[in-house]
Amino acid sequence: MNATPVATETHTRFMGLDWLLSIGMAITWGSSFILIDIAIDHFHVAVVPLGRTAFGALALVFLSSSRQKFDRRDLPVLFVLGATWMAIPFLLYPLAERTVTSSITGMMNGALPVVVAIVTAIWTKTMPSSRRIIAVVVGIAGILLIALPSIDSGDAASPIGIALLLLALLSYAVSTNLARPLQQKYNPAALMLRVELVACIYSLPFGVYGMSQSTFAWSSFVAVAALGAIGTGYAFTLFSTLLKRTGIARSMIPTYFTPVVGTILGVGFNNEPLVWLSVAGMGVVVIAAWLTSLPDQR
Repeated sequence: MNATPVATETHTRFMGLDWLLSIGMAITWGSSFILIDIAIDHFHVAVVPLGRTAFGALALVFLSSSRQKFDRRDLPVLFVLGATWMAIPFLLYPLAERTVTSSITGMMNGALPVVVAIVTAIWTKTMPSSRRIIAVVVGIAGILLIALPSIDSGDAASPIGIALLLLALLSYAVSTNLARPLQQKYNPAALMLRVELVACIYSLPFGVYGMSQSTFAWSSFVAVAALGAIGTGYAFTLFSTLLKRTGIARSMIPTYFTPVVGTILGVGFNNEPLVWLSVAGMGVVVIAAWLTSLPDQR
């Protein structure tokens, strides 16, 4: 799986298109947590990753840019990405949301830039600047503020659910680094279509079993379809575009705002409890994420 080394960051100015990509992803990813909650009302959790990847791939098939030829030498990396970028985290999120509210899930997702910073430092064997180290410490403090009150209350989250979310974030962070060289080589739609097809194959046996344990409801079906076509097919293609344009750290900017979207939807439309200390923790995580996203100047 050797590839030409690729810079983990770019130093070009964050342009208007980059902000538009970020806003689009924040809205789609922020709404994904409540859509997952709706999906597992009637569907087994294993149906979610299968539905997301199947509908996502179906949406991308119609884009002419997705038909770019793929080098067989890159298949080993593709097979790993199918697991770490989609199949695994797509299963971990609905598993977690059986014991964690969608708003808390959104808040925890705001810690992704911090997790990415840690994994990227290990991946590239590069010691981050003192500012980035401070950002990581602040981010960890924010995660604790989000998780601990919710666990103590017993209403919004469980320790197992929080652990599953952290594993999902770790999986995303690994895949973001692993995907970087391929994203310099292929256009976003072509790469994401193939990642989603591989993830769909991984998810198929579990999804088939999950279907036998599910009851059909249009609400859950529409939620999974939206998660797949919009939140997976198109949103991940937007993310791939942003990652290619701006580098790993600043491609995390959309995750600043996903907790806000997730919390508003969870509290406003799903009557979920709002733990104010967790909201404060979300603010701390946003600050840490912003610090993490800045170009690493030593």
